[in-house]
Amino acid sequence: MSDKKIAVEVLSKSFVRNRTSMPVVDNVSFSVASGEFVAIVGPSGCGKSTLMNIIAGFERPDAGRVLIDGTPQTGPSKNGIVISQYGSVFPWLTVRENLMFGLEDENRGQTPKNKTGGSPQDRADHYAAMVGLKGFEKSYPHELSGGMLKRVELARALVVKPEILYMDEPFSALDALMNLRMRNELLRILAEERHTVLLITHDVEEAVHMANRIMVLGPRPTSIQATFEVPFAHPRKLSDPAVQALREEILGELGVET
Repeated sequence: MSDKKIAVEVLSKSFVRNRTSMPVVDNVSFSVASGEFVAIVGPSGCGKSTLMNIIAGFERPDAGRVLIDGTPQTGPSKNGIVISQYGSVFPWLTVRENLMFGLEDENRGQTPKNKTGGSPQDRADHYAAMVGLKGFEKSYPHELSGGMLKRVELARALVVKPEILYMDEPFSALDALMNLRMRNELLRILAEERHTVLLITHDVEEAVHMANRIMVLGPRPTSIQATFEVPFAHPRKLSDPAVQALREEILGELGVET
C-alpha cells in the first residue's frame, strides 16, 4: 500500500469556551493508504471525535488541511460515510427502505444498476443479507434488537459503496458479546469488499482485533503520541499471546497498568 487515500497535514483546532480559546487538536499529521484499516485510540475527551469530524469534512481546522486522493477536503463528500455511536436509522422506514434511502438520494431518482444489473431493491436486499438480516427486509426498527439496528446502519453505509468508512465508536453502545459479533461481521465484509477504514475508539482490544495500524493520541490538545503496526493476519485470536502483548503495550502507552 503506497497510495495515500487520506493525508492529514499539520491539523490544529481550538474551540472558544467562555471567551477562552481551548486547543483541542495540535499539529496532527498522518496518512492512510487505500484499503488500509487504521484505528485511533486515546483517552476520553482528548479530541478523537473532533479530529474525525475534521477529516470527514464536517468541521474546518484552524490550521492544516486534509487531502482525499490528493484533493483538499472542503466539506463532506460522497466517497466517505460516517458510522457513529449514536445511530442514524430512520424509525418510520423498513429495513429495505432505510437501505434504499441512500441509493435514491445518490442517484436523484434514477434507477441505479449495480455490477450485477440489480435494481435499488435488489441492491438493498443484497446488503441486508450480507449483514445477516435476510428475512427482515420488511421489518421496522422498533421490531429489531440493538444489534440488528447496528447491522442496518452498517448495511446502509455499505450499500452506497463508499470508498472510505469513518467509524466513530460505532459499537460502544453494544454489550461485549454483540460488540465482538459486530466486529467479526465487519471484518468478514471487509474481506469481501475493499474499503479504507478510519476507526475512532477508546477500546484498545477493538483496535487490536480489527486494525492494520493503531495510533495513540495524547491528552488534549491532542497529538499523535505513538504508532503501532499490527502484524497479525485476519482472523485474529484475541487470546493469542502476541496479540495480548501488543494490547498491553498500547495500554501502557496510554498509562494503564495491566
